[in-house]
Amino acid sequence: MPSYTVTVATGNQWFAGTDDYIYITLVGTESCSERTLLDKPLYNDFERGAVDSYEVRVGENLGDIVLVKIEKKKYWVQDDWYCRYITVKTPSGDYLEFPCFCWLVNDKEVVLRDGRAHLPQDDKTSLVKQHRQKELDGRRKTYRWREWQPGFPMSIDANRHKDLPRDIQFDSEKGVDFILNYSKAIENLFVNQFMHMFQSSWSDFSDFEKIFVRIKNTISEYVMQHWKEDFMFGYQFLNGCNPVLIRKCKKLPDKFPVTHEMVAVSLERELTLEEEIEAGNIYIVDYEVLDGITPNSTDPCTLQYLAAPICLLYKNAHNKIMPIAIQLGQVPGEDNPIFLPTDGQYDWLLAKIWVRSSDFHHHQTITHLLRTHLMTEVFGIAMFRQLPAVHPAFKLLIPHIRFTIAINTKAREQLICECGIFDKANATGGGGHVQMVQRAVKTLTFRSLCFPDMIKSRDVDSKEELPTYFYRDDGYKVFSTEFVSDVVNIYYTSDERVQGDEEIQAFVKDVCSFGGKPRQSDGFPKSLKTREELIEYLTVIIFTASAQHAAVNFGQYDWCSWIPNAPSTMRKPPPNKKGLANVNLIVESLPDRGRSSWHLGAVWALSQYQENELYLGMYPDEHFTEKPVKDAMAKFRTELAEITSSIKKRNEGKKLPYYNMSPDKIPNSVAV
Repeated sequence: MPSYTVTVATGNQWFAGTDDYIYITLVGTESCSERTLLDKPLYNDFERGAVDSYEVRVGENLGDIVLVKIEKKKYWVQDDWYCRYITVKTPSGDYLEFPCFCWLVNDKEVVLRDGRAHLPQDDKTSLVKQHRQKELDGRRKTYRWREWQPGFPMSIDANRHKDLPRDIQFDSEKGVDFILNYSKAIENLFVNQFMHMFQSSWSDFSDFEKIFVRIKNTISEYVMQHWKEDFMFGYQFLNGCNPVLIRKCKKLPDKFPVTHEMVAVSLERELTLEEEIEAGNIYIVDYEVLDGITPNSTDPCTLQYLAAPICLLYKNAHNKIMPIAIQLGQVPGEDNPIFLPTDGQYDWLLAKIWVRSSDFHHHQTITHLLRTHLMTEVFGIAMFRQLPAVHPAFKLLIPHIRFTIAINTKAREQLICECGIFDKANATGGGGHVQMVQRAVKTLTFRSLCFPDMIKSRDVDSKEELPTYFYRDDGYKVFSTEFVSDVVNIYYTSDERVQGDEEIQAFVKDVCSFGGKPRQSDGFPKSLKTREELIEYLTVIIFTASAQHAAVNFGQYDWCSWIPNAPSTMRKPPPNKKGLANVNLIVESLPDRGRSSWHLGAVWALSQYQENELYLGMYPDEHFTEKPVKDAMAKFRTELAEITSSIKKRNEGKKLPYYNMSPDKIPNSVAV
């Protein structure tokens, strides 16, 4: 009797092994094997991390093996099992790989195709066509769209992490328990004695050092030492946590009536303000999105305040970005003065602190939450609904969607929900953060997620004009790697192949119709016509989930742990006239001891890498089995190593090195 050798790999994660019965059926072009129990006598099969081999004997020729059916049946109690892959050695000595990378829960069966990627138009037999369709039908029932809040991007239809499909849950729910992680962070940072001291102000700036963990020769220590200085304030618009707002000022807006006389002392080229604008030396940052947002009122004992400042920046003769004028509200007038570096030192310092606080809110809610986490979830849900596991785009995207839906669900459960952690320390808690997302969604476009377009739209793409904009330089390098292009060109040999791929078209349409909340101006494509368009689309998804998220997430402890540099709330209203500010007013405006401790715990926890982090280019789950793709992966890793090396070289000797876009520090997905 012919015999097939079947090798089964069990996952390495906690509780991946099972004591349940596992059955296999081999489905060939000619016939099927009998349903065979995979069991060795006196042996504990399917233990965590095990790779076990079994003989499957057949009575007749099966033809080419097309599918492998795996079934799990209860032995004693239900015992979930994570199968990594199955390989089949045929009687003629050929090896076939069947990637699985999924959980079998309850009495479940899963039917696998071999690891070669196929476009839908290449499937000719009814057997594989039906398999493909059945998988998608099941997925669409499991991965349903839901609007968590009106005006938000659509998300997964699940209230809690434990309601999610097992395949997209975290391996260990404890690992992403925000409440547990933040409390641990607060304990590790030795700030627990201040944690419940709400309403208790610090005595002066140096008092903040009581909760500041000094780590020698780090960015956070440098920030603590230089946070009051104008160059440090300006530098953060280029390479801080939120390097996405600075834009060249072509014309001063009417709502910001800065005159040459106001700023003449700050200009260094013997030009008027108008001439400096024409020469391209003036930049602007506008927090209009914060105008009218309701401040946090969840604690009746503490009034909290928000502002919507506008900040004018000047590139001086040494190419440093320096603040030259700040208005703390959107409507000019006597009660909304324009603060200047020539004002009293505390007036100017307090104005800058208000800008930094507004920047913190914009960063957390729009740059980080909306534009990386929530948008990646949109792409992820559409991927599960429209692309079967055999599709090359699914295989390409799945490592970058890993745990995204899980972490976002956990955030909706604990972090940004009513009475969540966000409410504890942030002035946008209690609903303001929801208003901000709703407002920002209205102006979110597909092109703004495309890195080169986003840089050009703000007119900050010239390296000559802004030589120290490292976020831009490193982002360009990572965005322009050729990996996506190499993989797409393996499977799509012409533009017609893209147009004829009904699944990729359905994927793009799903993003546009459901996830993207279509508006005439949002630019999310309804279809893709060329390979170039497909390459860009997939690159945007991978870049958003990996490099862009890393750039705006992992610098949070560096830039936000010194509380006065990034206050999560302000307890006094923005000053409406000059000459009021002093140290006392500033300290009473800044977060109290309790909120400072929660803030510190949050930015510390968010800045940590996972224990077994998978960085860009690391793909241990082999969804692709073909050599050309594996060669493309090897080339990708070489490209990334060269970028890492060039960034490391540039950073040598710098007091403020920029490494957030270094590929060796970019996890594959947002799930951190």
